[in-house]
Amino acid sequence: MPTTVRSHAKINLGLRIGAPRPDGFHGLVTIYQTLELHDRVTVSARRAGTTAIRITSNDRRVPTDSRNTAWKMVDFALRAYGIAAEVEIEIEKRLPIQGGLGAGSANAVAALIGLESELKTFGDSLAEGTERAATRLLLAERVGSDVPLFLIGGTVIGLDRGQTVFPAPDIEPTWCVVAIPSVGVSTPQAFRDWDALCARAGLTREASEDTLKGLSRILASALTGASSLSGVEVWRSSSGVFPAPQGNSEKDLAGPQVSALVRTGIENDFEQVVFLQHPFLSEIKRTLAASGTPEAALHASLSGSGSALFGLYRGQKDAEAARERLRDLGVQSLLTRTLPRPAYWREMLLQSGS
Repeated sequence: MPTTVRSHAKINLGLRIGAPRPDGFHGLVTIYQTLELHDRVTVSARRAGTTAIRITSNDRRVPTDSRNTAWKMVDFALRAYGIAAEVEIEIEKRLPIQGGLGAGSANAVAALIGLESELKTFGDSLAEGTERAATRLLLAERVGSDVPLFLIGGTVIGLDRGQTVFPAPDIEPTWCVVAIPSVGVSTPQAFRDWDALCARAGLTREASEDTLKGLSRILASALTGASSLSGVEVWRSSSGVFPAPQGNSEKDLAGPQVSALVRTGIENDFEQVVFLQHPFLSEIKRTLAASGTPEAALHASLSGSGSALFGLYRGQKDAEAARERLRDLGVQSLLTRTLPRPAYWREMLLQSGS
């Protein structure tokens, strides 16, 4: 029987970007947060003489060949473990494509979880725990920089290109409104515009790295109470890696408040270039924020490079008020909540096997 997996969205509570590096990438510091919003990824798999992967989707814009992140993840995984299989992946899209919500990256992890569930002996060649988790993260990093975060869930600090991830204490569950503008934003173009901005400002790689290190220390203090992240458990493919902590209970989620993060001055650097190209997105952010009103957001921001934006609110009533303001602007929106790590893992599998 096929395995169906919830493929949850993420937002970037904050995203600071460095100047371009010689390798063509950018150093960054970000706080990822998973949401209850999700796609559904259904996987059917059986061992075979040769590997064949087939993808279908309810959205015609979803690639159904090797360009698809789920395809890449399954292909990499089967090769890594020396397994040949016939795999069918159905992606039911509920999240916007290229919206800054990590939908494609989450699909990749969901496909991996589904594949493991389908091939019951998948991973038998690996030791449980550290080695298996390290292999998963290696695969995720090959697919994309923001894929590893979905192997943790909840509130996650991302460094380097975003692929070096730290499981932070979860923020308190918070109502969230995600605005879905009709305009699309190209992430490669956003980075090119950012590079041009850095060049005009004379921002060097060395100076930006010092700034990012300082920001990581501030976030470490706000999220973990530590003066740096050096003593915090690191999740990455090149050093000590540990399985996702699934045993925490909701009563233990006394993590940092959103207000504590806001006081750190978290923001999204992409707004400096994306809002210039798409001024209407700036108006959407102001509408979500509603500063100076009783329904004001705790925090509002662009997510990733956009085009989705979000607002976090004290309660459902304030969130619904934000959705009404967006309707007046002619902007679609989705109502959801932030998803803590224990719930992320508990709710991932919709059905499996029997």
